[in-house]
Amino acid sequence: MINAVQPLNRVMIELGPFTIYWYGVIIATGALLGIYLAMREAERLGWNKDIIIDFVVFAIPIAILSARIFYVTFEWERYAGGPFWKVFAIWEGGIAIHGAVFGGVLTAIVFAKVKDISFWKLADIVAPSLILGQAIGRWGNFMNQEAHGGPVSEAAYENYLQYLPDFIMNQMTIGGVMYHPTFLYESLWNIVVFALLILIRKYNPIRGEVFLSYLIFYSIGRFFIEGLRTDSLYIIEGLRTAQVVSISLIIIAIILIIYRRKTVTVKYLDQPENKNKQKKKKKRK
Repeated sequence: MINAVQPLNRVMIELGPFTIYWYGVIIATGALLGIYLAMREAERLGWNKDIIIDFVVFAIPIAILSARIFYVTFEWERYAGGPFWKVFAIWEGGIAIHGAVFGGVLTAIVFAKVKDISFWKLADIVAPSLILGQAIGRWGNFMNQEAHGGPVSEAAYENYLQYLPDFIMNQMTIGGVMYHPTFLYESLWNIVVFALLILIRKYNPIRGEVFLSYLIFYSIGRFFIEGLRTDSLYIIEGLRTAQVVSISLIIIAIILIIYRRKTVTVKYLDQPENKNKQKKKKKRK
């Protein structure tokens, strides 16, 4: 598809020397909504909502840093020859969700240990918020005209893409060529995953399964969508990093679910740990 269109402005507002980009605003919006939902769920399960606030104070900056490190590591040739400060220019795009997940999980493990709370319960509470934040955050890629697929064929356009809103088709037209809006495919898939996680937790699964289900469902969608993208990170030529990580996460998550179903009896809606500890103390008396 060949068109001549003007892309949307990546800049939301300029305040003197400071520039605020839509990319950052959209990601921040997804994060704030996710935090709000996690706080409500924590309270519903008997935790003080401040636990979530305390956690994200550490988790968000570490996740952003790890997401950037992950991206730059696998895209080093892009930054090696340029100004060094470009390595830190996340407002221009270039963070990897998998890097953020790894950083967030490590932070949650340490945080749970320090606070003497269940890592798995914390992960279950945060998982739906995380995938919803990812669904919203993908629209930051839309504003930057990145995370798209290859050129759209006439058949794909005629079959379904022609029904997309004009603003999406225009923004995905780069250099006169319309590209597959893979950011949109992943955003819609993430919303489906969010709904599935909410449904799963209503059935009171074994603790940890909401989070592990997030890893499985998100990774399934990411594996197939990544195959359509033109800006993938590669471990080596022909081997996409996100696809390798996705398959690995699916396998690990399935193994953990099977193992935990055999060894764990605590469920998602069970009482908070502090009450369980109090019961144990009473029994000892």
